[in-house]
Amino acid sequence: MFIRMAAPVMGPWVLGAGRVGLATLTLVILMRVLRHHWPWHEWRTLVVLGALTVAVPFMLYAWAGLHLPAGYSALLNTTVVLFGTLASAWQGQDTLSARKLAGCAIGFVGVALILQLGPVPLDASTLAAALACIAAAACYGVSTPFMKQATQRMQPLAIATGISAAAFVMLLPAGLWGLPQAQFTPTAMGALLVMGVFTSGLAYWLNLRIIRHVSPVAATSPAFLIPVFGVTWGHLFLGESLSPGIFAGGALVLLATALVTGFNPLRSRLPVEPAP
Repeated sequence: MFIRMAAPVMGPWVLGAGRVGLATLTLVILMRVLRHHWPWHEWRTLVVLGALTVAVPFMLYAWAGLHLPAGYSALLNTTVVLFGTLASAWQGQDTLSARKLAGCAIGFVGVALILQLGPVPLDASTLAAALACIAAAACYGVSTPFMKQATQRMQPLAIATGISAAAFVMLLPAGLWGLPQAQFTPTAMGALLVMGVFTSGLAYWLNLRIIRHVSPVAATSPAFLIPVFGVTWGHLFLGESLSPGIFAGGALVLLATALVTGFNPLRSRLPVEPAP
């Protein structure tokens, strides 16, 4: 929702660079307050992860926000679970099964339904923006196993700060190039502030703390909740239309992620064995 509020006004390049710049500043202050050390010896890892998890996805989502409703982007973002599962299996951190492969297939069918039956006409710009969202989700999913490995060698706060700083250096030239055309309205600036400080700074650090203790696939499972909030906020605050295609496709995407991760809210808890 915040991307949709800021991207058309500020432009995707300024939005991406500004968002990462605020996130970096927030995390640097935390590093200073908590007296964490910079992991200079891991700079190559941080640069690669900065490109895959921040620089490229942020720019893709910001550009897609010019053409897609927030609900579309939120639903398409759930494909991160599918890509994360495939990448985890490739890295030997998880195994593939018929259930997971079926989930991947159902997920892509759901994405096709969203694009074909949603309220936004399927034209070249819509398709390109949807592919940009899927590519961003693929970056997140593919990089999750590598992020998991990095958390075993470095502190989550140091990783988040290093990745954000590296991404900011990458995005700064594009941000400066788009600066003359950018408009800085109060609404856009407020959206940028929330994204930079909270969703790209503090939340990124918290997410890395979780990744450190769970499997890569489990770490991507919060994507289940993104469509719920994305579609709701987009409809309530931006007046975005709803259609049967969004609900049908979204249901398939959520079913796919449940199959991929093995998540079953109806599964009963295992009985606790009594103590001897």
